[in-house]
Amino acid sequence: MNGAALATLAGAMALAACATTGSASASAASGDDDEAPRFAAKTEAEGPFPSTYRPYPGRPTALVGATVYDGAGGMIEGGTVLFRDGKVVAVGGNDLSTDGYDVIDGTGKFVTPGIIDIHSHLGDYPTPSVDAHSDGNEATSPTTPEVWAEHSVWPQDPGFTRALANGGITSLQILPGSANLMGGRSVTLKNVPARTVQGMKFPGAPYGFKMACGENPKRVYGNRGRMPSTRMGNFAVNRQTWLDAIDYANNDKADRDLAKETLVGVLKGEILVHNHCYRADEMALVMDMAKEMGYRVTAFHHAVEAYKIGDLLRENDVCSAIWADWYGFKMESYDGILENAAFLQREGACVVIHSDSENDIQRLNQEAAKAQAAGRRVGIDISDATVISWITLNAAKAMGIDSMTGSLEPGKMADVVLWNGNPLSVYSRPERVWIDGALMFNAMDRSRRPVTDFELGQPGEGDVK
Repeated sequence: MNGAALATLAGAMALAACATTGSASASAASGDDDEAPRFAAKTEAEGPFPSTYRPYPGRPTALVGATVYDGAGGMIEGGTVLFRDGKVVAVGGNDLSTDGYDVIDGTGKFVTPGIIDIHSHLGDYPTPSVDAHSDGNEATSPTTPEVWAEHSVWPQDPGFTRALANGGITSLQILPGSANLMGGRSVTLKNVPARTVQGMKFPGAPYGFKMACGENPKRVYGNRGRMPSTRMGNFAVNRQTWLDAIDYANNDKADRDLAKETLVGVLKGEILVHNHCYRADEMALVMDMAKEMGYRVTAFHHAVEAYKIGDLLRENDVCSAIWADWYGFKMESYDGILENAAFLQREGACVVIHSDSENDIQRLNQEAAKAQAAGRRVGIDISDATVISWITLNAAKAMGIDSMTGSLEPGKMADVVLWNGNPLSVYSRPERVWIDGALMFNAMDRSRRPVTDFELGQPGEGDVK
């Protein structure tokens, strides 16, 4: 292939990537649709492992009298939320008619959208945490774009039901681990009991693509005496892999290659990049590499130094999926600060609080509150309604599902949590959780406390803490 042809393809990919905002409605890159079947399916529904998810049956429900955080930055005191047939019908004050709905008195309680975790390994690293269950890292090559996280997900992981009951988690993204520069595809799930991962698979959610920079890849492969063993090696391997994918996209006669199919999907803007990265300087370099190769980063995950480049992240429309207070456990996380989220919010950048933990996923609301409190201590006052968006709509945006969930708006999925108190208080917990309008958890009704098959008959069955 000559240089002009390569440049033309790269330029077209870049235009497509720049047009992608991370929302589910983002258009595909230019190209002949008749040739599309040679590459990865544009949606999970067209792929070989389509979602078979069907919402559980629900009842028309009216939550009245509660403080409502809509996930989009709005708050209503004494509000009303109506949903039926799996969708939000209306959100407003006490003047909304509740005729034909089962009315639940929410006086003194709070309502939010379902909580969304953008970074989870449930199912791929399930509990019990034993070697036989360790299926999150295909650590056999520094680039493994061909693997898909969903092919490791164990639906019976008790972590799913605990995340629902203790954390109000209604949707979550399962990512491969970070041993590799390119770890493979992620999968977005609805947090419901199912016999197969396809029964949990979020219908219409775009695929994600896990990448990692920094210490993990260079340590794993450098210790084996192979490239990469340095950060410059990380970038060299990444860049060459992208160039090979561009060649593949330009070669109509190439044999099918599962790894390159995924990479072409990323270049077309159909698969969203979630990049594990800690240091600010590396995040800046990765964004430059993305521009060179014609893709974009949807979110940097962990991103403990994101506060140093909030302006760059805002200008490039890249979210930071971060912890409230994890830092210092390795050199690249040494310069983390508790005010990370607050400084990013002050810069107008996109903030998401994530877990990366089977424990923290059960209390993302508390993690968000800790990050809010750290900001308040240095004079950055962030409203409760905005903080709720860090674990609802912002996560949905970065996962490409914000047109379907993440906020309480008419027509969106009725993914709803009724909290027994302020969700940003350590004393509060979910009282009821609905997914697509179906009541999946009720703290006051033991028959509505889900238990996985694996737990049946074992000590701690269906534990709710």
